[in-house]
Parts: sequence; C-alpha cells; structure tokens
Amino acid sequence: MEVTHELIVPNEDLPFKMFLFEGKNGNYFRDKHWHRSVEIFAVFDGNLEFYIDEKKTVLAAGEFVIVNSNEIHSIVAREPNQTVVLQMPLGTFEAYYTDEQFICFTHSDRGQDAFVMQLVRDMFVTYQEKKTGYELKVQSLYYMLIYLMVTRYRKLEVSEEIVRSRRNLGRLSEIISYIKENYTSEISLEKLSEVFGYSPTYLSRMFRKYAHMNYKSYLQSVRLEYAYRELMNTSNSIGEIAEHHGFTDARAFTRAFKTKYGMLPSDYKKTKKCS
Repeated sequence: MEVTHELIVPNEDLPFKMFLFEGKNGNYFRDKHWHRSVEIFAVFDGNLEFYIDEKKTVLAAGEFVIVNSNEIHSIVAREPNQTVVLQMPLGTFEAYYTDEQFICFTHSDRGQDAFVMQLVRDMFVTYQEKKTGYELKVQSLYYMLIYLMVTRYRKLEVSEEIVRSRRNLGRLSEIISYIKENYTSEISLEKLSEVFGYSPTYLSRMFRKYAHMNYKSYLQSVRLEYAYRELMNTSNSIGEIAEHHGFTDARAFTRAFKTKYGMLPSDYKKTKKCS
C-alpha cells in the first residue's frame, strides 16, 4: 500500500482548515497518508477506525484523536458518521517546538476531552451559520483549543526514535511549505536545491519516495489546488486564474485541469453551480 502526501490548504477566511469528514456516508476508506499540519478528528455521531503508525483506535461518538505532523495515518468509516476535521498549520505551535521544528501531542490525559469536543462543535456550528463576526468567534474558540493542546496534550519527553522516524518527512514538509509559499513563481528543481542545500538528484528521489510523484507533477498539483479554489469562488477568466497561479497560459491550466477532473474548467464550474 502506498503512503502519499496530502496537500492542505486552509479555509479562505480562517488560519486553518475545518470541514465535515468526507467519509460521512460510510463505506469509506482513506489510504495511508501524511501531512505537515496537526490534525484533529472529532466524532459526534457514529464511529471511525483510525490507524496511526499501524496502531488501531476505534473512535465512538464524543471522542477525538490528534494526529501529529508527519504522522502516517489511515481511516476506515464503515458506517455513516458525523465527524468534524480540523487541520492546523504546524507553524501555529512554533513557540512550543521541542527540537527540529518538532512538537508531539499525546492523548494519555483525557480530563479535558469533553471541553475539547464542545470547542470543536461550537467552532463548526458558528462557521456554518456565518453570522456577523463569526470569524472572530471561531478564532477565539480556536486559540482556546490551541491553549489546551499545548498545556494538556503536549508530550514533553519524546524518544529519539520517534524524532528520527519523522525527520525525513519533516524535511520534505519544509520544502513543501516553501513551494506553497512560492508556487506562483517559476521554481525549478535546481532553484529548490540551492535554497535547501540538497542536490537535484537527492530532491528528486525524495519526492518520488515520499510524495509518490516527480517534482514537476507535485508543483503542478499545488498550482492546481489553488487555481481550483479561485475557479469555484470567483468569476475570473481561465486566463486570469492561470496567470495568478503560475501556469504558463490558459491552455496549460486547462490541460492540467482536464487531466485531473476529466472536463474543462468552465464545464466543471457549471456542474458545481447546478449541484
């Protein structure tokens, strides 16, 4: 089974990503994957089977799991469920790193679990309702959640084995963060090598091993992810969107989009509006 990297793009109006789990209807399986963000899966109804580094945890209603940065995990949802997912940029916890941009959360102390679940519920409901000032309320709840995580769930003593096991994924995550910040520019593999002090050959191998695609394909997937958002949320032309997100021209964007989604960008937008 392949282990793939997941690209996470925060909600446009929040400094993190929050959404209802895509496996809510059940009969769903998500292959092993990893990402730089710290993640919370909070189950409000139904149940999930969660696997972190091969260890299985069954989450029932009222329970959550914290997935650490660069931690390989997979999910099985056999039945319908209601699960809210929060994906928090690793940089949120920068002041609390222990070593090498590393922070680890544990779930051994469950004394605050009910409070955490209530915070997540309130955040999601507030965000769905979108009443005046909702961004402020959601973010105030979010920072209370962050406070609980660093004071009640942070693991202060982490073995060297755990740090070492995630070091390579962490290095690639740093590179991926740089790509996400500069993807609108022309970033060649050679340029990336200069920035991070690795040879182009080493970087190429790293992408193929951990992201399971070559560097050029990965860069295009980042551009496509952001271009998709603009396509669905603005009336900008295909040419404008292509220019905003680093594609050489509208034809290059259209070709990449059709390869991934199976139709032209303009047609895809029409189908989404009708759904």
